[in-house]
Amino acid sequence: MFSLQSLPPFFIPVPNRSTNSCSTAPLRATSDFAASPSTPISRRLILLRHAHSSWDDSSLRDHDRPLSKTGQADAAKVAQILSTLGWLPQLILSSDATRTRETLKSMQAQVDEFMEANVHFIPSFYSIAAMDGQTAEHIHQIISKYSTPDITTVMCMGHNKGWEEAASMLSGASVKLKTCNAALLQAFGDSWEEAFVLSGPGGWKLEGVVAPDSSICV
Repeated sequence: MFSLQSLPPFFIPVPNRSTNSCSTAPLRATSDFAASPSTPISRRLILLRHAHSSWDDSSLRDHDRPLSKTGQADAAKVAQILSTLGWLPQLILSSDATRTRETLKSMQAQVDEFMEANVHFIPSFYSIAAMDGQTAEHIHQIISKYSTPDITTVMCMGHNKGWEEAASMLSGASVKLKTCNAALLQAFGDSWEEAFVLSGPGGWKLEGVVAPDSSICV
């Protein structure tokens, strides 16, 4: 079991809402499929904002901006933290923007398990993030389309403002996602569709926020 002292220094645990203290619940929830027919299946959702991008070439479209060197390093750090916590996605759904593709590439170079995940690049993840209040439902629809019941951990990679809005809407908390921050959310259901329906807005448990260099407890 994790204690606050044993958590990596880059993980921001979420306070227990009834005690207003930092959660020390273990995050290494099993990714095995359905221990028994009566056991609710944990569905874990990682909402990751892309790493820091470069503005060096002003001729590039926003969609085509690459990562900066800082962004590449941060992506590798976050991949390692997620691996240490046991939050390894089996399915990765990513914006097709260059900076999200390169964020994933840096993560895959750091942790082999990210290479083993099934990956789909979703062009609409780039555009939906700029639209007010629509990202959470769109993520729901895309996960339901690409997931299967045996997949228990999904990572969705995209952009603000939509990713902050989605994490906040799903969890019912005010979630801030700087570049290369990842919100860790959990719900239960026999399928991803059921998890979204049963939890509804505000019903997902926010386990914490992973950042490359933060030790702040929220």
